[in-house]
Amino acid sequence: MAKIAFIGLGNMGLPMAINLVKAGHEVNGFDLVAAAIEAAAKAGIKVMPSAAASLAGVEIAITMLPNGQLVLGVYNDILSAAAPGTLFVDSSTIDVDSARKAHELARAAGFAAVDAPVSGGVGGAAAGTLTFMAGGEDAAFARARPVLEAMGRKIVHCGGAGAGQAAKICNNMILGISMIGVCEAFVLGEKLGLSAQALYDVASTSSGQCWSLTSYCPVPGPVPASPSNNDYKPGFAAALMLKDLLLSQDAAASAGAATALGKHAAEIYREYVDAGHAGMDFSGIINAIREK
Repeated sequence: MAKIAFIGLGNMGLPMAINLVKAGHEVNGFDLVAAAIEAAAKAGIKVMPSAAASLAGVEIAITMLPNGQLVLGVYNDILSAAAPGTLFVDSSTIDVDSARKAHELARAAGFAAVDAPVSGGVGGAAAGTLTFMAGGEDAAFARARPVLEAMGRKIVHCGGAGAGQAAKICNNMILGISMIGVCEAFVLGEKLGLSAQALYDVASTSSGQCWSLTSYCPVPGPVPASPSNNDYKPGFAAALMLKDLLLSQDAAASAGAATALGKHAAEIYREYVDAGHAGMDFSGIINAIREK
């Protein structure tokens, strides 16, 4: 078993770190939020006084932070505290450019790195069923994989530095676009006198089938586990969907890619978030579409 530092014990990071403890790993943890630290200590995580202190004697350092600026700031703080041979794994969802800069910082300091953002939400983090999309050299990925398997069900090596973030951003752009399409179809069906169940029964077994429909249906009833049956409590918050869609547009601009639907989806979610629904599940966008 490995000794691991886990920096960022929020809604996703804490259950991920807890699963590492359950798998028999020794985990040093750090977060700036007192409640997160308290919960981590109760779960068997050794709470450390700083991010740098959490690197003491560890073989792998995992970060789970809100944005690229914070990731780079933490890397600048902790790299000098790491023992030779430490592997750095960033599971945050950040922009591709920052992910590549994090790799460069680690490489310049003599360390291997992997960017490994996740899909599966808080529920997947707690259940240990996340999907990890990893970027980095083959040897670094091979070292990271057994640890990632303690937190996830599917581990995909997507390519070199930043490839994991690229895959995550592309996937979530598809998700944001498809959810809007599913919501618009249900609203149109309502106006045409079609029941939600009838539309679901047809579309879920026809060419309109997609994850946003069959696993996360935005209307109550057809999929009991979806947030629509729980007053659109997340789940995956609208603010996080907006973040990912904006990351996709930053990446598109940087790469010179045309993503007209991605751009429009970001605009729609921006309006929804700005209207005060940042904390609602992203499938709640159906209510904004219905109001229009």
